[in-house]
Formats: sequence, C-alpha cells, structure tokens
Amino acid sequence: MDVRAGKDATATRSNILSVAIRHFAEKGFDGARVDEIAADTATSKRMIYYYFQDKEDLFIAALEQAYQDIRSVEAGLRLDDLEPEAALAELVGFTFDYQNAHPEFIRLVMIENTHRGRHMAKSKAIGALNVSVVSALERICARGSAMGLFRSGIDAVDLHWAISAMCFFNVSNRATFSLIFDRDLTTPAALAARRAQVIDMVLASLKVRPSCER
Repeated sequence: MDVRAGKDATATRSNILSVAIRHFAEKGFDGARVDEIAADTATSKRMIYYYFQDKEDLFIAALEQAYQDIRSVEAGLRLDDLEPEAALAELVGFTFDYQNAHPEFIRLVMIENTHRGRHMAKSKAIGALNVSVVSALERICARGSAMGLFRSGIDAVDLHWAISAMCFFNVSNRATFSLIFDRDLTTPAALAARRAQVIDMVLASLKVRPSCER
C-alpha cells in the first residue's frame, strides 16, 4: 500500500467512525442503522463492511474511538510539569470541559451501560486506552503525598471514578435537574461555578487533614 492509499484508508475509516459515533449517541445501538450511517458518510455501506464486520463491530470501534479521543487530548496536558495540586486541578478541569463539550461521549457510555457493558467486554483496546489516566493520577498522588499535601493510600482508580462521576453527571442529568429545580444549568456562569466546585471537592478529598488540637 502506498502512502496516499494509506492516508485515504485512514481518512475513510475516521469519517465512518465520526458519523457512527453521532448516530449511536443519538439513537442507541438498537436504533442506529448502518444504512443511515452510510448515507451520512463520504463512502458507502459496502466500504463500512470492508472496515467493520457488522454493526456490533462498528459500535465497539466507535466506543474505542471515543475513549481514544479523550485520552489523546488528555495526554497533552503535561501534568508531570505541574505541582501536584495544580496538576490535579488541571486534570479535573479538563475532564469537566471535555465531557461538557462532547455530550456524544457521555451518551455512548450511558448506552453501553444499559447493555451492561457487553459490547465493551469484546474490545481488546479499551482497557489499555484508559491506563494512561490512572497512571497520571498515581503519579500526581504520589508526588502530593511525598510533599505532605495529600493523604497517603489514595486509590487512583477510585479517584478516577469520583472525578468521572461528578463531571459525567454534569452532562447526563443536566436536563432533569434543570427542570426539577427550575434552574438553567447550561449558562456559562452555572458551568463555571460547577466546574470550580468539582475541582474544590476533589482537592479537598485528597488533602491531609490537620489533627484536632486538644
């Protein structure tokens, strides 16, 4: 395969996945149709089946791409160059901003959870894709603990869970919360306040607690 053919193949596959992510996020795994996905791509249904075995294979690839996208941007944060507290704040803020800007990622994850992760369980890539963020948190926590800023024994996976949960909920439950409490949670001011609150809560949960004076 020559260089141009390789670039064309990469571009075609990328285009298919971009459209597939949108369709699966909007309609779910069961509701999305390969015919409709093909109609919105720059290629054909035949070419979709050239790159992907079936709809499930395409959905798994869409999930993998969604995780690859967030992890790729995250890798450019240069967290190891920042002081522990600043690094953690940077990572939490990034997670909040990315998920807020990419609701399709949230919807894909929600859809896969309704399927109890059965598609993701067949992926050979997703587990490895998410090692980087846990490793980054482990390094931040280790440096913070060594400097006496963070308590020791922090589980990086649990911390990742907590960060993800607070940022995820901001998108997944925003519509219902806005209606229940009659408050627009989508305004720039509301998002900025919630972002700051999430960062403060995560940092507070890690900091060394001073001993009570008798």
